[in-house]
Parts: sequence; structure tokens; C-alpha cells
Amino acid sequence: MTKNKSKPIALLLAGLLWVSFAQAQDSANASGGDATGSGGAVAYSIGQVVYTSITGSSGSVDQGVQHAYEIFTVEIKETVLNISLTAFPNPTTDNLTLQISNYNNEKLSFQLYDMQGKLLTSKQIMENETKIEMSHLAKANYVLNVVNQNSEEVKSFKIIKN
Repeated sequence: MTKNKSKPIALLLAGLLWVSFAQAQDSANASGGDATGSGGAVAYSIGQVVYTSITGSSGSVDQGVQHAYEIFTVEIKETVLNISLTAFPNPTTDNLTLQISNYNNEKLSFQLYDMQGKLLTSKQIMENETKIEMSHLAKANYVLNVVNQNSEEVKSFKIIKN
């Protein structure tokens, strides 16, 4: 009597094929939690690498996406002077030129900060064009503030060093 060996082999192959299509949800998240409000509740995670977008009639949700944003201070008390300030070239590689139109020997100075708020350079402005040496600085973003004699900010520039 011979046994039919093809039936167990077919079952084994079908089982292996079914297992290969099974997927599990797994992610290594940096953080997460649950948020609730009057509109409902949601579980969230930070650092998820899978992207899914769900849309419906009442809105949409992007899951697994880290949305980049940049925070700027929008409340700056500006000092009124009848001058025009420009900083060029921006982005720069070596030297930055700070140009003041209608300069009438106001007591102004500039301050160059890195993005952590560390003061790198500070000098008094003596003429309508001032060269600022940046070749020794790393490729990064910087903040150039022009201040008056009372240390009140006249104008601020975001400078990109390539």
C-alpha cells in the first residue's frame, strides 16, 4: 500500500505561503502617548517610520509623519530710524556686507550670534558699508542683529553660511 505524499506537501506549502503574507505592526518609537479632548481621543507615537494618510468627510490624518517646523519670535519692538539696512550676499561663504542707506553717523553696532545664542562677533558700525568676516565660521545658520546705542534692536537678519 502506497501513501499519497502530495497532500501533506501541498498543505505544508500552503501554510508557508500564508505565513509569508502575514504582517505584524512593529516600530521603534522615541516617545508617544494618548491625547483626549472634546472632539475625541487619539494615540500617538514619535519616531514612527511608517506613513499612512487617512481621509474622510470630516478631515484627514497623516500617521507616522514627523512634520518639520521652525519657531520664530514675532514680537519684536522695532526702533524707528530713517535708515535702510541690507545684508548681502546671503547665503555667504567668506564675507558678509552690511549696508546702511541714509547713514547719518547714528551710534549703531552689529552682533553676530550662532543658533544657540552664543555671541560670536560684536563691533561698532562706523560707515555705511561694513564687511563682516565669516570665512572662519562653520557652515550653519547665524543671526545678525543691528542695535542702537541703547542696545535696542534696529533690525535682525537670518544669515546662511555655505
